[in-house]
Amino acid sequence: MLKNDLYLRAHRGESIPRYPVWLMRQAGRILPEYRILRSKLSGFKELVETPGLAAEVTLQPVDRLDVDAAILFSDILVVPDAMGLTYDMVEHRGPYFSETIRSEADLFKLDGEVDVKERLSYVFEAIKLTKEGLNNRIPLIGFAGAPWTIFCYMVEGKGSKTFSEAKKLLYTNPVLAHELLGRITDVTIEYMREQVNSGVDALQLFDSWAGILGREQYAVFGLGYIAKIVKAFEGFPFTVFSKGALGSLIDMANLPCTALGLDWNMEVELARSLVKETKTLQGNLDPCLLYANKKTIEGETKKLLNSFKSPRHIVNLGHGVYPDVDFEHAKVFINTVKNYETKYA
Repeated sequence: MLKNDLYLRAHRGESIPRYPVWLMRQAGRILPEYRILRSKLSGFKELVETPGLAAEVTLQPVDRLDVDAAILFSDILVVPDAMGLTYDMVEHRGPYFSETIRSEADLFKLDGEVDVKERLSYVFEAIKLTKEGLNNRIPLIGFAGAPWTIFCYMVEGKGSKTFSEAKKLLYTNPVLAHELLGRITDVTIEYMREQVNSGVDALQLFDSWAGILGREQYAVFGLGYIAKIVKAFEGFPFTVFSKGALGSLIDMANLPCTALGLDWNMEVELARSLVKETKTLQGNLDPCLLYANKKTIEGETKKLLNSFKSPRHIVNLGHGVYPDVDFEHAKVFINTVKNYETKYA
């Protein structure tokens, strides 16, 4: 029995004394203890692939920031890694794949049979260790990257502002694009299912590059595959976060998930008018607000809270917290939410 289940109650649309709050990318980044630990390691992947360390970093913001949910410290690119397309995390540059998928012949670079439980065992062990450390204080969120975002990295081979190679494939070889997206989807379902088996209390799917597609393309190459994943977990607390997909909000409203994550460009009132009371909304303060002075942070947070017309809200930023944000400013945001009484108790 969880001591604090506000996050899960909000997913279910139950009455709550206050809105739950947590931060995307809260595990590490802004905390000095994370930076100390990170400086002792060979690289980012060592931290991801060492269960004890991943659990330690997951628990750090729980103890320091007193958030209402923990999110597992991991990386969305463990999925292509498990599929046989390995990557490196290059300091100050981001992910890099030495091989990419741009033709039918390239599909042979991927393993035909993927034993997710064995290949990603370090993730599942980290979940179990984290659950022990949480000791039923708050829920633990597991996650994965949405197929379109994973596709972008597997085709492009690195980060990009446009992901033009990935988008080009949609036009020049849509059959190959669907084949790769289908394979990613199948592995992701297995991966998330094993996360649930290992003890996570909720799931979130991150589609970081949803916004580079138009509505029609996103419906075909994005949401169709997301829907397949979400349907595999229908009834389980599940958030879909499609960054930048403002034009697709009306389509996302039909997904069988329990919550939709909003970035800071998405209007809460518009989103609520589309989803009615069928879904919880998560978000959506501008992450850059946390650079402001504490009085401004408090005022803008209250403004967001006052805009809510439903108990079905989870408070968060509109994207991940930036690594150079003062964690004391993050605490102001969190404490403002925690001291705000809803009218839906």
